[in-house]
Amino acid sequence: MRPLLALSEAIDKLNEKIGYVCNLLVLFACLISAGNAMIRYAFGYSSNGWLEAQWYMFAILVMFGASYTFKRNEHVRVEIFYLFLSERGQLWLDMIGTLFFPDPGLPAALLSVLAVLPPGLRGRRDVG
Repeated sequence: MRPLLALSEAIDKLNEKIGYVCNLLVLFACLISAGNAMIRYAFGYSSNGWLEAQWYMFAILVMFGASYTFKRNEHVRVEIFYLFLSERGQLWLDMIGTLFFPDPGLPAALLSVLAVLPPGLRGRRDVG
């Protein structure tokens, strides 16, 4: 049991470091966004490179920041039902939400994988 607890503690420490980096990325993304908007309106110049940098920072925030957010129990949930439940009910709702709604992008990712599979692996056959 001690090795598992040590592993859990190491994961928590790594999670804290990732959270710190994500907090910095929020600041950098806001600064880049504000700077890009000011330059666009002041000088009529815009760069897609800066927009892409923002998107990449946001992607890193979503992917790596999720574990930090879950660890601190600060993720978004439907509070209307959550506030009226007992502690046990809240735990059940968290478990059900985690199992059935893991990631809004998951269906899109699965569809994109299906789109690149050869026709024979998609589960349908061409009738000839």
